[in-house]
Amino acid sequence: MDNVRHMSPRDPADQDGLTRTSPHDAEAEEFVAGVIMNDRTAYLECAQVLDRDDIYLPQVRLIWDVVGGMVAENKQLHPVTVKAEIEKLKRLGEVAGGAYLFQIGTQTIPGAMAQAFAERIAEKARVRRHDEHANRIKAEILRGATGDDLDKLDADHRHIEERRAVTGHGPSHLTGSFIDWDPFYATDFGQIQLLPGKLLAPGQQITVVGDGKAGKSLLVQEWLWRMATGQSFLGDRPQPPISVLYVDAENGHQDIQERFVSYGAGPGRMGMLTYASFPPIRPLDTAGGGADLMAMVKETEARLVCLDTVSRFISGPENDADTWLSLYRHTLLPLKRAGVASVRLDHMGKDGERGARGSSAKTQDVDHVWELRAQGGGTLVLKRTHTRTGIGPDQFVVLRQAQRDGNRYRPGCTRHVLMEFDRVEQAPEGSVEWLVARIDELGLPDDAGNPRTIAALAHAQIKIGKDKIAAAVRMRKNRDNLGSPETFPETFPEGVPGERSPGTSNGTQKPQVKHSPGTPREPSPGLGSPPSPPLREGKGQGTREPADAETPLCTVCTNPLHGYRLDRGYDTCLGCDPETGSHPDRPTHPDTNTHEKRHTA
Repeated sequence: MDNVRHMSPRDPADQDGLTRTSPHDAEAEEFVAGVIMNDRTAYLECAQVLDRDDIYLPQVRLIWDVVGGMVAENKQLHPVTVKAEIEKLKRLGEVAGGAYLFQIGTQTIPGAMAQAFAERIAEKARVRRHDEHANRIKAEILRGATGDDLDKLDADHRHIEERRAVTGHGPSHLTGSFIDWDPFYATDFGQIQLLPGKLLAPGQQITVVGDGKAGKSLLVQEWLWRMATGQSFLGDRPQPPISVLYVDAENGHQDIQERFVSYGAGPGRMGMLTYASFPPIRPLDTAGGGADLMAMVKETEARLVCLDTVSRFISGPENDADTWLSLYRHTLLPLKRAGVASVRLDHMGKDGERGARGSSAKTQDVDHVWELRAQGGGTLVLKRTHTRTGIGPDQFVVLRQAQRDGNRYRPGCTRHVLMEFDRVEQAPEGSVEWLVARIDELGLPDDAGNPRTIAALAHAQIKIGKDKIAAAVRMRKNRDNLGSPETFPETFPEGVPGERSPGTSNGTQKPQVKHSPGTPREPSPGLGSPPSPPLREGKGQGTREPADAETPLCTVCTNPLHGYRLDRGYDTCLGCDPETGSHPDRPTHPDTNTHEKRHTA
């Protein structure tokens, strides 16, 4: 009997129903794990029946994932080589340091029996799903769910089971790819509703390429947050929220929090967005990595996945076409087959005219490639350079707006909007507003001073007076800190003369604030100059400033009211108040008639 692997006896309490676990077949799972570590054909036959989620024991699921990756990479199978792969993942503790592998791998069933045991596991998994569904129904009843709520839960469960039958394993998942011609031609693909922002359609895959200064993450994070919360983006109409999974291996938690707060997000305002920060998934150009990502997609029920940045999720050389072909085969193809859209962020190569760095195979599998380029002054150009379908616009000119409060960005004041050229063109040629637009087109930062601006205009052969240049420079510096009534109306009181942003005049030009959290200012690292103070008239200390026609005046000395005296509704300034005043004309005795006479004399 030494050649027999002894299984631990079942707990008698389980048979009596005193304790309860989810339905599963532990013996069958261990026998399958043991045989697939030795037999590639056994794994392939079991894979026609099983999905990783059908496996209940976590240590067996780990073995399944590792063996699947080794089969995809044509590596030799043996408990020793499997242990080496698990050790690379630093997860040996989950298999008793490797002892569990040798226990089930050396005393197991013949490969020909593997599929029969896999069918037992799949049947138990089916029973387990029904059991879990029943428990969810009971839990919702205890919470006071209505009949409609329970009907929806039941319909969702049936839909998932039907989908498994079509996209599952064995012959059904192969025949499920056959096109049914009648409904196929009854579908009007030209009427497909694009997702908010009009950058892709449901189920499509795109790449957003740009250099580090362009702020790819800023644009895409705001876009997907608005998509997950049902808000409009880039002028598109709002649509129902979409479940989004953002997988990030680039940005730290501090940057993530600051950015989302600056967009207007926060507790209770994240919608259907799930954010995975530095997840411990395997490379996505391997079978194991693809399985990890699909598990995350299934858990979150995501309809769109974002990879930031895609080069962080591969193990092969970036310049090797096989790396990207493997990424498509193991990860992107399963996403597309499941109808899940994807957005991949990528870095621009050294030669910006050639697009993304690395192999040209990157662009072979995506539906669209969008290149993001910073033009200066907060202006971004998002241009589609490759497309498979041609659906949607080919270019967007985007304005990045933001406001700072010290070293931090104000909540809800960072956004990307479409540039409105028609408003710029309304400014008469030669005006300060027209000149500001021309300087923006030259790509100068908002804090560029007079000498630099004069030199740039001279190089562009734009002739205009120095006084207007100085006014344009002052206007561009001021808008960097103040924004405009159109951009941030909460900052500008309505109906108060002189409160219009220095960057706008009669609505002729939309202001531009080019910096945003996490994106360096280009090319100057400074925070910009403070607003220039208004010019004042008068030469002496007692010279009165001219009063605005709508500003209330003191009823005694006729000076403009200001400060708290104006806010609280007083009709005299502090110096003329009969109770507390110290006006030079105020008499020393409490004779109000004399007081009034001296003021009117």
